[in-house]
Amino acid sequence: MPVCCRSCGEPISSPFLRLGDLPLVDRLVDLDGSYDDEPRFPLELVLCEVCGLVQITETVEPERLFCDDYPYYSSYSSSWLDHAQHYAEAVIAEHKLNAESLVVELASNDGYLLRNFKQAGIPVLGIDPAEGPAAVANKQGIETRVEFFDTALAARMAEQGQSADLIVANNVLAHVADLNGFVAGMATLLKPTGVITIEVPYLDDLVQKCAFDTIYHEHFCYFSVTALNNLFTRHGLSLNRVDRLRSHGGSLRLYVEHMVQPDASVDGLLEREVQIGITRPDYFKSFTEQVSVKTSELKQLLKRLRGEGKKIAAYGAAAKGVIMLEVAGIGSELIDYVVDRNPNKQGKGMPGSHIPIYAPEHMDVQPVDCLLILPWNLRDEIVAQLDDFSASGGAFIVALPTLELFE
Repeated sequence: MPVCCRSCGEPISSPFLRLGDLPLVDRLVDLDGSYDDEPRFPLELVLCEVCGLVQITETVEPERLFCDDYPYYSSYSSSWLDHAQHYAEAVIAEHKLNAESLVVELASNDGYLLRNFKQAGIPVLGIDPAEGPAAVANKQGIETRVEFFDTALAARMAEQGQSADLIVANNVLAHVADLNGFVAGMATLLKPTGVITIEVPYLDDLVQKCAFDTIYHEHFCYFSVTALNNLFTRHGLSLNRVDRLRSHGGSLRLYVEHMVQPDASVDGLLEREVQIGITRPDYFKSFTEQVSVKTSELKQLLKRLRGEGKKIAAYGAAAKGVIMLEVAGIGSELIDYVVDRNPNKQGKGMPGSHIPIYAPEHMDVQPVDCLLILPWNLRDEIVAQLDDFSASGGAFIVALPTLELFE
């Protein structure tokens, strides 16, 4: 059944990747057995050959995805806190932000980023629909409005004199079902001389590293520079600079303004994307094939280790972990439990597989021989946290970009 592109509105038909009917990755289950009606939704990827946007076909209501007991809190990743601090220091200096400026962050979570601006004496405002993380931010003195950002909210804020010198939208654009409304809202809220910085996972890195585990219902879209440039231009904004980042397995930091002054980084990436054919269906052929290969390799390794009598747990009840386990068909027959530092996840079960989630200290109570690192992009951080485990002879497993078993 044809769908319309979330960006340009043109019809799209044939999916190039079908991952099956999967649960919502952030809807952790109670372990009392009351999860018989756990919802599942089709997860399929399509390409708009008109504007270049890759997107999923199913739209689950945002209120169902991001409100209520949304369990993701940014402050539990030390590497992400460092990333946020370095960004804040750089952007404050580059754009000469001060006590007369206003920094607005969209999807501000628990205030992990805005605290850096507030500590520098710069006024801040967070906007996030998830009540739990927003409550933490407000308690810490980071003013946060608990609502979805859209054109109506942007217009009200502009009328109230809350136009922004800097709008930050890190890892939120993919979560937005109404792309045009979101970008139009940013254009309304931004001062004429202001700048928007946006971080998104980069489609080319996703494909090259076979990072299919970043595809889930909360991520409606997967971005190339071509698709982003088309989107911003439609709303009178200019993509003026692009930085490549290592975060999330490979990301882009975009600098978007009212003024049209793109630098060489934009032109260079646009030209490269033409050369690699990122807006053509055949670009994704090998990626689609590799998803089956990667999941099969992981499951076979875990089966072999189990056959050798090894006890196996997983680290990180992350969204990508849910997708990896579900697509590979891995459940409690291979993984005894999952550990996670976030107390909001502990005592729950993984969506789909219902594998129990404990604090990392549970590894002392129920020791294991092998630990599957589900958020593979944080492998170095996680391994460093678990030096006692490795010192005692424990082995780590990562599935992507290449399957590894190491001590």
